Amino acid sequence: MAHYPPYTSKYNPIEHRLFPHVSRACQGMIFDHVQTVQYLVARTTTRTGLKVFTTILDKPYKTGRKIAEDFKATMTIVFDDLLPQWNYTAVPEVQVI
Repeated sequence: MAHYPPYTSKYNPIEHRLFPHVSRACQGMIFDHVQTVQYLVARTTTRTGLKVFTTILDKPYKTGRKIAEDFKATMTIVFDDLLPQWNYTAVPEVQVI
């Protein structure tokens, strides 16, 4: 997981390099299907070599899921070397039932 501090998404270099080109690729198009949007975004490139890869997650997002009481206490968190306060990996403990 990678996070930017609050109110700093305007400094996100990925957004500034990517989204103007995605907007240009989608300009004047009608989004009639998710696959149309995926195709338009995936064909986005720049002269400097930026390429976009897309994946559609078609599973429903489940809300209201409950977690174990000791979830945070047993979760292993591995912090990034470069920006540990913002980038980390949460490694859940696998429970065999």
